[in-house]
Amino acid sequence: MATIQDFEQLDIRTGTITACDPFPGARKPAYKLTIDFGPDAGLKHSSAQITALYAPEQLVGRQVLGVVNFPSRIVAGFPSEVLVLGVYAPQGVVLITADRPVPNGLRLG
Repeated sequence: MATIQDFEQLDIRTGTITACDPFPGARKPAYKLTIDFGPDAGLKHSSAQITALYAPEQLVGRQVLGVVNFPSRIVAGFPSEVLVLGVYAPQGVVLITADRPVPNGLRLG
């Protein structure tokens, strides 16, 4: 079982996708995202396997939640700095979002 202290170690924040580009070099279909996580966390990049349900033009301007304090991972030569949160549904990954707009960088808590 995880503890509340385990959960509190995760820095999950709101961010707005500012750019979404195809990622043909990825093993599985994915996008390269640039996300604005506000003044404290800043702009972060992420590789996200969300192509089944989202087109790039649907993602730019969308607010998402992401874990911003995991170590960066290199995915096919691309630095993925944040884990964008989603749930695995039968039709594909569904992004986790706030149900109304909030400032970028707010922490889940």
